[in-house]
Amino acid sequence: MKIIVPEQIREILAPQLPAGVEAVWVNVDGDFDGVPTGATAYFRWWTGRPILEKVLAAAPTIRWLHTPSAGVDHLLTPTVLERDITLTNSAGVHAIPIAEFVLAALLSHLKRLPAYAAAQAARRWDRETAPEELFERTVLILGAGGIGQAIAERAAAFGVRVWGTRRTARPTPGVERVVPMDEWRTLLPEVDALVVAAPLTDETRGMVDAAALAALKPGAYLINIARGQIVVESALVDALQSGRLAGAALDTFDEEPLPADSPLWALPGVTITPHATASSPRMRERQIALFIDNLRRLQAGEPLRNVVDKAAGY
Repeated sequence: MKIIVPEQIREILAPQLPAGVEAVWVNVDGDFDGVPTGATAYFRWWTGRPILEKVLAAAPTIRWLHTPSAGVDHLLTPTVLERDITLTNSAGVHAIPIAEFVLAALLSHLKRLPAYAAAQAARRWDRETAPEELFERTVLILGAGGIGQAIAERAAAFGVRVWGTRRTARPTPGVERVVPMDEWRTLLPEVDALVVAAPLTDETRGMVDAAALAALKPGAYLINIARGQIVVESALVDALQSGRLAGAALDTFDEEPLPADSPLWALPGVTITPHATASSPRMRERQIALFIDNLRRLQAGEPLRNVVDKAAGY
């Protein structure tokens, strides 16, 4: 079996490839160390659409494409959609660091850590700031998939009332109440924090709009660790400026990097991170382990893990 694999992780990946696999290495420019013709699988690394298209053109026999990302909206090109290519993602491997970030953001917000940090910087003994509890707060997770469930399990340990959405409602670990995607707006008036963890699809694009933000309980908090395009950014700015929202923790944006003139940089109560919540020293080992497991499954004729529904977009 011939596969195309990323040069960037050659040192780590090469020793783990099973017997019977011929590796053709591709670098960030789409140049090959080996002959790609006849390859049946491609392990994409962190490169854009042009390199993806270059690889697929060089190896029209590719039938399996694996990505280290959880989101696949940027990979659903006409070529991938039209050809008989099974797409698998790395959903699940990012769950731990992202879930930890969400809990850190919630606790930082409620315990008023930014205010205390500012007081410390000013050498001011601040007894006016009043921390609050996370216990018995209501958190709604838009997208109770792998990442959403990891968030829910950790939040539940703090005594949080966790609600979630799925394409079809079904019992989900750590989630007290699950509703289908067409019912989530009815829950907003009771929600203390809204966590956006859904994939970006035609259905979810712009779903957190001005009406949704206005329906939230006054003083609610928003966390977006999914895709910036799911939240209408102008509506979010308005809700923050008006005080309707108490704050937000934002890891993803309409445009990345976030432009220097964006009002989000300076709004009080807003924490901005550079699309980095999935980062972890252990991330690469998890991504590679998943790929190797799927490669062995492919060799054995077994079902692959994390197969993406290309029509649904996740």
